[in-house]
Amino acid sequence: MLTKLISWNVNGLRAVEKKGFAEFLNSCGADILAVQETKAMPEQLSENLRAPKGWHAYFCSAERKGYSGVAVYTRREPLNVGYGLGNKEFDTEGRTLILEFPTFFFLNIYYPNGGQGPERIDFKLRFYDCFMKKSKELFKTGKTVIVCGDVNTAHTPIDLARPKENEKNTGFLPEERVWIDKFIQGGYTDTFRYFVQDSGHYTWWDYKTGARARNVGWRIDYFFIDTPSVGKLKSAGMLTDVMGSDHCPIELVADL
Repeated sequence: MLTKLISWNVNGLRAVEKKGFAEFLNSCGADILAVQETKAMPEQLSENLRAPKGWHAYFCSAERKGYSGVAVYTRREPLNVGYGLGNKEFDTEGRTLILEFPTFFFLNIYYPNGGQGPERIDFKLRFYDCFMKKSKELFKTGKTVIVCGDVNTAHTPIDLARPKENEKNTGFLPEERVWIDKFIQGGYTDTFRYFVQDSGHYTWWDYKTGARARNVGWRIDYFFIDTPSVGKLKSAGMLTDVMGSDHCPIELVADL
């Protein structure tokens, strides 16, 4: 069955509601829409966000209010929903939703930002490793595994506008980029790069410097699929015309 998947770091679900999120949800044609950085508990959301008509909605929120959080809106009801990676240190930050469908697993993840010093970079790398362990478990089930979200790392120099200037900044550190190498070598494919190999394609732009208008950005939002399932891919892209956040939505179409 041809399935359209969309992933979007909205930088605050309540904030993006005021910028037309409900209209986007119902007009984008997605079968599944994954959202990161909701910054809200379900009870803080309007009915339109918490239980939109025609959708099954699932939320994993951080214990800390106004921080992190992920959500999934799906037309198809999943067989099971998992909240977190099974590690309390990471799961208190509300970063993971795992939905199981008859033929595939769908993981929506908001990976940590390493921007608050060495301790936070260490936390980010340990989260990566914990996630990788979970992805390997799901891989062994034989079902297709799709992972999406804000990875908070640009993989290669063509994935950001100014790689030289950012070599020592989190989000482009060697140890962060190597983790993506390891994940791909472990049996996963970066779906956007499966279709598009050139530079100049980004998913995040700094608000403060007006970087979006100049397309000085970073590609830090991804869809991955287990490599044995790449034959199911139909297209992958970015919805750069969609505003409302400092990230744009990304899209994947696959035969699931």
